[in-house]
Amino acid sequence: MAAKKPAKKKSAAKSKPAGAKKPAAKKAAAKKPAKKAGAKKPVTKKPVKKAAVKKAAAKKTTTKKTVSKVSPAAKNKAEAAKKKAAATAAAAKKKAAAEAAAKKKAAATAAAEKKKAAAVAAAAKKKAAAEKAAKAKAAAVEKKAKAKAAAEAKKAREREAAQLKKERDAAKKKAAAEAAAAKKAAEALAKQKAAEREAARLAKEAEKKAEADRKAAEREAARLAKEAEKKAEADRKAAEKRAKALEKPPIVKGPSQDGITSTREFDLKFLFAQRDLLMAERAKLVGQATRLEDEANSLIADAEMGDVQFDDEGGEGDTMVVERERDLTLSASARQTVEEIDLALERLKLGEYGYSSQSGKPIPRERLKAIPWTTELVEERVGGLGRR
Repeated sequence: MAAKKPAKKKSAAKSKPAGAKKPAAKKAAAKKPAKKAGAKKPVTKKPVKKAAVKKAAAKKTTTKKTVSKVSPAAKNKAEAAKKKAAATAAAAKKKAAAEAAAKKKAAATAAAEKKKAAAVAAAAKKKAAAEKAAKAKAAAVEKKAKAKAAAEAKKAREREAAQLKKERDAAKKKAAAEAAAAKKAAEALAKQKAAEREAARLAKEAEKKAEADRKAAEREAARLAKEAEKKAEADRKAAEKRAKALEKPPIVKGPSQDGITSTREFDLKFLFAQRDLLMAERAKLVGQATRLEDEANSLIADAEMGDVQFDDEGGEGDTMVVERERDLTLSASARQTVEEIDLALERLKLGEYGYSSQSGKPIPRERLKAIPWTTELVEERVGGLGRR
């Protein structure tokens, strides 16, 4: 079997001369990068170029039929070899770059250590100088403190001596003042005792007089109370009589409409007419009161502006005062009547309009038409029992 293998290789070489050279090129390309892996320079692609040149020469010598018969496995193997060679070259280049970076880093680290050592030495030197300065400063401060303490002790002794002197002088003054006060207190006590004796005598006399006055007042009070009791009893009886005479009869109310309540004596038609009268009279009186007040205020304004003469020859000042008082009186009267009208309007709502506020009797319609806000009968007004 060993003898037959060379024969097969020869036959293969005769039929495929280009294919036989290709594996040799792949081996050469694979071996060269392995030998130069430790070198600094990256692996070149010269073996690959030589294989390509050999392959091209082989192609020229062979026919088209022979070239088309190259196996795909061989082609893939060649491409794999190329890729491997390129990867090996890239790894070598990367390794060289890493080594250069490591050297640079080591140099930088050495420089930093040297700089750090110099900084430590400088800091130590600076610290020693600072400690020396601090010791000198502390000595100066201690010296200054001792001098200050000595000065303060001296001042304290001086202050203490001055305080003792001041206290002795104050004690002398206090003793003299206490002696004077004791003498004055003794004199005041003697005067007080004399005053107390006089006050006791006067109090005794006043007590006697007060007792006599109290008894006289009690007698007078008893007399007045008796008279007041008699008068109160007479007034009570008179009031009972008046109350019986003025006892109001009940008002019989009817239906309500538009805010007005009718009664047995006054129907809604009459009450509506009365409300119209009251509203018209109210509007007239309000306008009158406002006009009179404005006239009174204008008189004051004229007086303040200096238009009125208040001398002996002209009587305009007195006339103005009289006119103003008259206007204000009439305005107040109009305002009072407006208030009475408002009360009458309220009685219209409650169903109490048209009845005497004194006796509770119905007021005649003629009187209500003449004075719509009246609250009394004619006889009650004449008798002095009411205002209108």
